[in-house]
This record gives sequence, structure tokens and C-alpha cells, in this order.
Amino acid sequence: MTHSSALSPESRDAAIATMTGTGGETELDVLVVGGGVVGAGTALDAVTRGLNTGLLEQRDLASGTSSRSSKLIHGGLRYLEMLDFGLVREALQERGLLYTRLAPHLVRPVSFLYPLTHKGWERPYVGAGLALYDAMAMLGKYEMGLPRHRHLFRKQVARIAPDFKADKLTGAIRYYDCQVDDARLVVTIARTAAKHGAHVATRVKVTGFLREGERVVGVRAVDLESGRELEVRARVVVNAAGVWTDEIQEMVGGRGALHVQASKGIHLVVPRDRIRSDAGFITRTETSVLFVIPWGRHWIIGTTDTPWDLDKAHPAASRTDIDYVLAHVNTILREPLDHDDVEGVYAGLRPLLTGESEPTSKISREHTVVTPVPGLVMIAGGKLTTYRVMARDAIDAAGHSLRTTVNITVRDSITDRVPLVGADDFETRSNQRVLLARRSGLHVARIDHLLGRFGGMVDDVLDLIASRRVLGLPLEGAEDYLAAEVVYAVTHEAARHLDDVLTRRTRISIETFDRGVKAAAPAARLMAEVLGWSEERTAEEVDHYLRRVEAERVSQEQRTDREADEARVQAPDIV
Repeated sequence: MTHSSALSPESRDAAIATMTGTGGETELDVLVVGGGVVGAGTALDAVTRGLNTGLLEQRDLASGTSSRSSKLIHGGLRYLEMLDFGLVREALQERGLLYTRLAPHLVRPVSFLYPLTHKGWERPYVGAGLALYDAMAMLGKYEMGLPRHRHLFRKQVARIAPDFKADKLTGAIRYYDCQVDDARLVVTIARTAAKHGAHVATRVKVTGFLREGERVVGVRAVDLESGRELEVRARVVVNAAGVWTDEIQEMVGGRGALHVQASKGIHLVVPRDRIRSDAGFITRTETSVLFVIPWGRHWIIGTTDTPWDLDKAHPAASRTDIDYVLAHVNTILREPLDHDDVEGVYAGLRPLLTGESEPTSKISREHTVVTPVPGLVMIAGGKLTTYRVMARDAIDAAGHSLRTTVNITVRDSITDRVPLVGADDFETRSNQRVLLARRSGLHVARIDHLLGRFGGMVDDVLDLIASRRVLGLPLEGAEDYLAAEVVYAVTHEAARHLDDVLTRRTRISIETFDRGVKAAAPAARLMAEVLGWSEERTAEEVDHYLRRVEAERVSQEQRTDREADEARVQAPDIV
């Protein structure tokens, strides 16, 4: 049975109708709560094992942690130093799988320089660690797909990265990892799940559980777009709510074996021309690791690692956080950066399983799956790179519950052999890039941009442009993107609000100095045509986005987390 991968307004309505029984279908086998990378991955794992699967997300796909990471698919060098060999090996295997098989259109290599500042012991010590890192990747079940590390001396570093202070170095080691647009990865996983028959609905908030005795048999929810109260029945509910895990546990009377601590990490985005270098950089700080990561025509610089117990929906970066990152990156730059160089700032929360009085930077990123009450599976911890393993483990636990209660035998996971939508024709379309440019009238650089975002699904976007030539024009106020990408976000990628498009379907909110203010009205008008918004509703969406940008700017001038949080929550989510 084939299904469309498009997450359109119509598909959302159909998914809600099916999950609530008004569409005539029986109860779900698995209902996933949470539309981040783990939730989307869990829905994909379940549906490809033959289970009738639904997914509910209270806000937007990837609206939490999964759009605010360092955007790296990596093994995690610092976990190697913590002797967490199992986690590193697992993550490196997943890196190879994503890059070579599952998502070659989204995951791409990125090189880093690991600076050496001490003579004698440091080069063999770091070199041995990176040799082990490469060996773990090569000896895994999947292809490594990346070059091996290489030792560099001071003059070579100066040629590769002229804006880094090479005079203070004894040399460096160049190594490779991968990067991805994390929010785009989540949307693509969710679309792949939908293609295989999963029912996906965003803007649906779970408010409680349905119970039969001790057993959880579904959820109560509210459609935030219409205000309608819903009931969704399922044989097993999987909670993949990340930093909201403790709140979900409260809904079952506080019973649960997981306790998640939120750790805030902030990142700065600066233009690529502010730092001359052909490679990224990684260096230590007193509490974390600082990455300087190439990101198209920009650099991403981060991160911090501090406890956060305030608003989880909108973690705020304070001026203290920003000063911390700038101060540390400036120790390795010839020309220091200041606040005027910062295009964008974003803050995210890592859902870390709490340890015994450990600072958040020391808590392992390994995940845990528990079944606190019959019919409910909870998963927490982990990292972006290992989402597929987490999803597999969650559905293994759900499968055990299904076997013991309703005698359903669940097949083994096959997601290591299920490419994400857009992967299949990516190589072919990449070879045809010049032909596609000629046929569409777009520059080859525009085709490359679309291929890197949509892979083989570039045909869908080009069809939109062919039907309405005006959609082939750059989006006013954010010329790196085409107008067609805004429309496609609504018709195929579950975007419901302006914030969804400017913050997650594109990265306009962090890749422009005005944070997307000029692009807001043009993008809203494009969305209004598809969603049937009135002029009043369109103006409301624009006004909300502008207030959100202003609230973020004010929060980033505050010195403390609490002051920053108070400023940021002045612009809550649009309803």
C-alpha cells in the first residue's frame, strides 16, 4: 500500500479523523507523543514493522530540542575522552549509515581542526584518540564514507585557517564528521513515516491518558487549531517528549523511572566572511566544548552547557551566555568578533537523564527506555545522531507489551534499510543539475541549494515553479530562499504558522541580521494563499513573528537566565 509523503493541511485532518475513529479505523497499535527526532523516528520504526501508527505533536515538528542543536551527526569526541566507548561506536555507526544510505541528501561531511598547543605529549595523545575514532567508524557495520584524520603543522594550519591564531599553536589535527539541518531531518523522517502509512498530526496537545484499570489505552488531547477535544485509543503509547518527560509522567500519577534534567546550550550564527577558514574548529572550554562550524554562508559557534529550569518551550539566551561564547571564540581568532557580528542566536535544551549530583556537562547522553505502567513506554536521553537506535529500542519495548497483552508479534526493526524520502533519486538528480537548471530557468547554484534541502523531491518544488513562475523568484527579504520553498513547506511539510516556516522549514530567523523581519510579510502572504488566511489573520501571524523577534532581542540583553526568560515569554506561541 502506497501513501503520499506530503504532510498537508488535508493530511492533518485525515490523520486526526483516523486516529479519533471518525475516519472509520480501529484503534492504533502504537501512538507516539512528541514530534522531535526521537518521536518521528519512533513512528517510522513502528510503521515499517507493520504496526498501525499515529504521532501527535503539541507544537510543530522539531519545535523543541531537535531544531536547536549544533547540527552535527557525529560520534562525540568528548565522550571518547570520558571512556564512553559504546556510545561513540554506536554514534559513529549511525553517522556512516545516515551519510551513505539513509539520508545522503541531507547529511554532508564537515572537517574540523583540533588545535595542538603543547609540545611533546599532546600530539600523540590526541592523535591516538582520533585514530581510535576513525578505527571505530571503519570497523562498524556500515561504511565510514569520510576521509581519515591528518596531522598538520603550524604553517599548514595558517594556510587552511588564516584567521585563527596559528602562532600560538604547535599544529593541529584535521578530522571529519558530518552535519545536517536538524529540523529538516525531523520533517523528512516524519514524511517518510507518513509515506509508509503513519498518521501524523501537529498542533495537538496531549492533556491526559485513557485508562482501563492500571493499563494506558490511549490519550485525551485537544486540537489547538480548532479547540476540539479528542480521544485517541492505542494499544501502546510511546512518550518521546524529551525535556517534557517529567510532565508526561505526572499525567500517570507521577509514576515513572525517568527523571530528565534540561541543559541549555546556545549557539551564535555569524557570516562566513567574518572568519577566513576552509575548516571548522573545536576547542575546549572550562565547562564544555566550543565548536566553530561551517554552515553554508555562515558559521555556527557554540555551545554552552548550563542547567535550565524555566520555560521549556522557549529557552532564552542571555547576554552572559553570548559574552561567554564570544570570549572563548575570540581567544583563537586574530580578529575578534563582537555583538555586531552576530546574525542569529538560538538556545536549545538537551534532555539529559539525571545522575547523582553531576553537572550537566558530565551526564552521559545514553538513552533509557522504561515501561512505568502497562501500555505506556517512555524514552529519554540520547542525542540527534542516535535517534534511530532510540526509536528501535522504544518499539522493541512496545513490541514486548503487545506480545504479552494482545498477542501481537512485532517484527524486527528495518529502519537501517529504509532510506528517507528524497534519498532514492538524489544522486541521479545531482548528476542532472545542469539539465534541471536549464529546464527550470534557475541558476545551477539554486538547483544545488534545492538538492541539498529536498534531494530527489526537488522535482516537486520545480513542478510548483513550473505551475507558477513567480514562485521561482527569491523570497523578498531572504534571497537565499525561493518563494516556492514557503509554499512547499505548507503543502508538503506540515507548516501551519509563519514561525514554522521562518524558524524551522528555513533558517531565515538566524541567517539574516534582521532575524527575518523583512521576509515575514512576503512569506505570510504566500502561506495565506494556501491556508486561506484572511488579511486580518495574515497580519496577526506577521505581528506575532515580529513580537517574537523583539522578545528574543530583549532577552539577549539580559544578564541572568531568569531575566532573559521573563523577556522571552512575553511572546508566547500563537494560537
